[in-house]
Amino acid sequence: MQNYFNYFTEIEEHYQRRRGSILLLSTLDWALIESWREAGIPLAAVLRGIDQAFDKHEARKQKRISARIHSLAWCAPAVMAAVEEMMEAATGAAREQQPEEDGFAPTRIAEHLRSAAEALLRCPIAQPVCQSIAAQLQEQASAAGSTPAQELEARLTALEDKLFSCLLAETDEALLIAWKQQAVRDLAQHRSRMHAAQMQLVQRQYLHKRLIEEYGLQRLSLFYMRQTG
Repeated sequence: MQNYFNYFTEIEEHYQRRRGSILLLSTLDWALIESWREAGIPLAAVLRGIDQAFDKHEARKQKRISARIHSLAWCAPAVMAAVEEMMEAATGAAREQQPEEDGFAPTRIAEHLRSAAEALLRCPIAQPVCQSIAAQLQEQASAAGSTPAQELEARLTALEDKLFSCLLAETDEALLIAWKQQAVRDLAQHRSRMHAAQMQLVQRQYLHKRLIEEYGLQRLSLFYMRQTG
């Protein structure tokens, strides 16, 4: 199980560190990270892949002038190669990664769920579904700590799938088409570096992120709880 709170930030910071400058990640980059997380790719594999991609790129620069890496998607093939290497190395070995229990403090979970519920009640569309999901989140918030984190996460994932399905159905078609076209344009230069299944997953996450931004919502998963302190 991945570390829920460091996955995004560690990838972002590691990529920026290797690039040598603070380059804000694009919507495509965030969608790619979400696709890795959803696919269960270990953080260590992503960081190793980023290193391998930059090492290879820097070796090429020694031979000839090469363009600077401007997107995390450039590292996608190296990340998948790192996953295969780690899977081979781990064959027959027990996986020992465990979540940090203090990250799942009941008070933090309750705060996260109530915040998500409040945002849903303000959503300008799909109010019947949003109200139903908000009520379930409030119920889970009141019972925070009594449900194992993995079980709660499974429930939140199911609710989020239902929410996205409804939002997609009620969002203006022209807006959805514009987002899909933008995703295709953003992914065009990386098409040769990703397999079809990964492309589809990134495109789906791209749309989900745009929906969240458009309607002022937040992701339900515990993975998206904000760090404090």
